[in-house]
Amino acid sequence: MILYDVIIYGSLEKQHVHIKNGIIQTITCDRNLLSKVKASIKLELNGTIILPGFINSHDHLDFNLFPRLGNRVYNNYTEWGKDIHFSNTEVIKEVQKIPQHLRIQWGLYKNLINGFTTVINHGNKLKADNSLVNIFQDCYSLHSPAFEKYWAVKLNNPVRRKKPVVMHLGEGTDMMACKEIDSVIRSNLSNRKIIAVHGVGLNEKQSSCFEGLIWCPDSNFFLLGKTAAIDKIKGRLPIVFGTDSTLTADWHAVHHFEKALGGGLVTENELLDMLTVVPAKLWNLKDRGTIAEGMRADIIVVRGEQIFFKNIFNEISMVINNGEIRVANYLIMQQLNTKCDFDEITTNEKRVFVKAGLK
Repeated sequence: MILYDVIIYGSLEKQHVHIKNGIIQTITCDRNLLSKVKASIKLELNGTIILPGFINSHDHLDFNLFPRLGNRVYNNYTEWGKDIHFSNTEVIKEVQKIPQHLRIQWGLYKNLINGFTTVINHGNKLKADNSLVNIFQDCYSLHSPAFEKYWAVKLNNPVRRKKPVVMHLGEGTDMMACKEIDSVIRSNLSNRKIIAVHGVGLNEKQSSCFEGLIWCPDSNFFLLGKTAAIDKIKGRLPIVFGTDSTLTADWHAVHHFEKALGGGLVTENELLDMLTVVPAKLWNLKDRGTIAEGMRADIIVVRGEQIFFKNIFNEISMVINNGEIRVANYLIMQQLNTKCDFDEITTNEKRVFVKAGLK
């Protein structure tokens, strides 16, 4: 595949990108350099911007057929859990009747259509095809101190010492959230690398005890009416971005980005880093996070001359995962001259073609 006349985000000049076997082979300003390259797909992109595929650092892939469940603003996640299991029992049962592989598939398409080409799944390891979106599960998932039995023993398990522990922590606005974080810090006798999820109750002193924080602002505001103090702790530990599932967060990532930017906690460039270079380093994904020769060809193609996260969903023209086109708009499809491998859908009034399998 060759992408002609693209602008890599952060640069000014048009370049041409040759992709082969899922890897970016060549990036050049000299179009003639690729004139003899044999490629089955050659796309004229006329100065559109390309970005690294986004990395979603927190989702529960089999939970994305749930509607948002919550009946008020809660003090902490245990209040929420008890409430929805009491008030929304029938809804939960109905979704759980759907075979898990279909729920996982829906979660993968949710991520793909929103520009995520890698997703870190939290929970039990899932059996799923990685062709749509790369699923990262090479970590040790503990749910939370309140909902994970024997969490302290599991945290210090020497057998899994080499893998980072990913754990919901400080998901609340009351004293319980802060005390929970202190309890985990005290219990980490083996000095495990812990990546905290949510961390709404995380303070500056506590933050230095963790390997990283996964920030899920849309989920936080829905459940708790508040999110982590990112502006105060972002210089103390790596912060990456997560969507969480539709059980607590919106399906469209653009709404997540609006929440992230709306409070002035981060800039657009910081948010982009939280979706690309920072998670690539945190999860040790050495082949992605940037667009460069030798890197995995996970690419988002965006219309226009600059990126606006608050409208990025409508600007995405194409998503490439591991060198294969997985999402494309109508103009891209016209150049491909084939629709047999794609399903046409409309979402949020946007018409797109996605890799066949959604319908």
